[in-house]
Amino acid sequence: MAPYIGRFAPSPTGRLHAGSLVAAVASYLDARAHHGKWLVRIEDVDEGRSAAGAADAILGLLQQLGMVWDGDVLWQSRRTHLYQAAAERLAAHTYPCGCNRREIADSRLGLAPDGAAIYPGTCRHGLAPGRTMRSLRVRVPDAPGDLVGFEDRLAGHVAQHLATQSGDFVLKRADGFWAYQLAVVVDDAQQGVTDVVRGADLLDSTPRQVYLQHLLGLPTPRYLHVPVLRNADGEKLSKQTGALAVAPGDRAAAVAALRDAARFLGLEAQADSVAQFWQSAVPAWARLLQLRAPAP
Repeated sequence: MAPYIGRFAPSPTGRLHAGSLVAAVASYLDARAHHGKWLVRIEDVDEGRSAAGAADAILGLLQQLGMVWDGDVLWQSRRTHLYQAAAERLAAHTYPCGCNRREIADSRLGLAPDGAAIYPGTCRHGLAPGRTMRSLRVRVPDAPGDLVGFEDRLAGHVAQHLATQSGDFVLKRADGFWAYQLAVVVDDAQQGVTDVVRGADLLDSTPRQVYLQHLLGLPTPRYLHVPVLRNADGEKLSKQTGALAVAPGDRAAAVAALRDAARFLGLEAQADSVAQFWQSAVPAWARLLQLRAPAP
């Protein structure tokens, strides 16, 4: 088995909130419990949504909370040439799409598990006369060869019919930015990531990433999707739902923030300092994984 390499990949659209901290803590615990490396990648490929100073604030908070990354921080905005190269390798499986948001919404086949519109393949066989390319899409297999599955270390076997539950999905958006699905696949492979630990809100997008890995001849990492923190209305905690930034002002507040994140993940870590928290939480995480591992 290859040496463990994990990562935390926040989008710098604002400071880290409690929900993002849960994902960061889970990925850090998993890497340290496996005596592996923990990388940090700033997913700023969508430069239009990046907030000034957010990335530096995120990195500063991770350091304050004792989460020390290995190697240099990677920035997606500096890697667009790699995404372009990957798209060129996928040329036989992609096509230009001239549809706008309204047209897709009006003709969609339904909603994907993650809420995205399922594209009906309008431009699959070529752009209509007078239409120009707005986005680049990858063609998914027709049924029944469209079933893509993977083993999640917590959820067990997860499978999705891409043709009916995703549709041909976007690799390059109408605004010119590369899509998350392509960027994350290229980056995980280039960084040698063996284990992806992230929120369960990304579980439904994983089959699309596995499909791209297959097309590009890239290895598929092991996945572990942890529960997401929700607000009082049951919505995923996010900047869009009013989540407040984690901003511990002193050592006690830092420990409290870590303990809250660990408690949500099912851990109780007794600690009076950040260092003590990690000394307690890492072995506790290893024990918890053994208890929660899906049955063979």
